Amino acid sequence: QVQPVESGGGVVQAGGSLRLSCVASADLFRLNSMGWWRQYPGNQRDLVAVYSAFGTIVYADSVKGRFTISRDNANATLYLQMDSLKPEDTGVYVCRLGATHWGQGTQVTVSS
Repeated sequence: QVQPVESGGGVVQAGGSLRLSCVASADLFRLNSMGWWRQYPGNQRDLVAVYSAFGTIVYADSVKGRFTISRDNANATLYLQMDSLKPEDTGVYVCRLGATHWGQGTQVTVSS
């Protein structure tokens, strides 16, 4: 199994947009649950957006209406479209497939 690899982070001004990608191996992408978390120092992680094991999409209240999670099953890629970014969105964004397969993360910095 190849662990997920994120990309697409960067520095953007408030109000801007970024699109994050998470590429995984095909066998990991068969797992039903996958999503994005924001990671803090000490490895604390807060949910941002996720496809649940039941097929529903769940967003954190703070990103509803601004972020969109999507997936490309054919290319085993998970996306997070981030619009109307705010400085408080700054952090390391990590993807997770299943319960235990975490990527290394990609840094998002939003300047005011």
